[in-house]
Amino acid sequence: MKHISRDIISQMEKIERLNLINSCTGYKSANLLGTKSIDGKSNVAIFSSVTHLGSNPAMIGFIMRPTTVPRDTYKNIKDTGYFTVNHITADMIEAAHHTSANYELGVSEFDKTTLEEEFKEGISTPFVKGSPVQLLCKYVNEYHIVENDTIHVIASIEHIFYQEELEHKDGWLQIDCGNVVAINGLDGYCLPKLLDRFQYARKEIPTTSFFKK
Repeated sequence: MKHISRDIISQMEKIERLNLINSCTGYKSANLLGTKSIDGKSNVAIFSSVTHLGSNPAMIGFIMRPTTVPRDTYKNIKDTGYFTVNHITADMIEAAHHTSANYELGVSEFDKTTLEEEFKEGISTPFVKGSPVQLLCKYVNEYHIVENDTIHVIASIEHIFYQEELEHKDGWLQIDCGNVVAINGLDGYCLPKLLDRFQYARKEIPTTSFFKK
């Protein structure tokens, strides 16, 4: 097994270091965040840092890179208070990845890709059409991470939309049935497949599968 120390990591070329550190921690979620500016311009951008923070209240978080350069997603969220989280499917990956391109402030990635806006009744923030799981989220708070000058944005889940065929009787969503992808590193897209699901673990009791008898 290859061994790389912190000292060696610090001496690596930028791209090699980016690829190694972004992939060594494992698969990450793949989501498109949809926002709208105060003047009505839609924006969509790919994020691999959306994480569950709690179910009661229902909250998520994501990491925003340093705002030393203009970032439409962050500005729109701060201006309007809302954004959408949209799972990326296998047939979206090329267009989704292109949203990471460095377009000028105010340019909508919906206009530069095949991704299409979708609006729900009473909601002005855009969703991504065809996404099997979509969340409307409301900005709650943020925390500056001084060690690398990033921002941890905290949001509440206000509405959830999903394809009904993904739902099991206990409310669990089997998202691999929606061809939802994960991200390996910065630019690798994977199609996970469910292997098993287990009952709540209790000490001294054997692990029990939901599916296997």
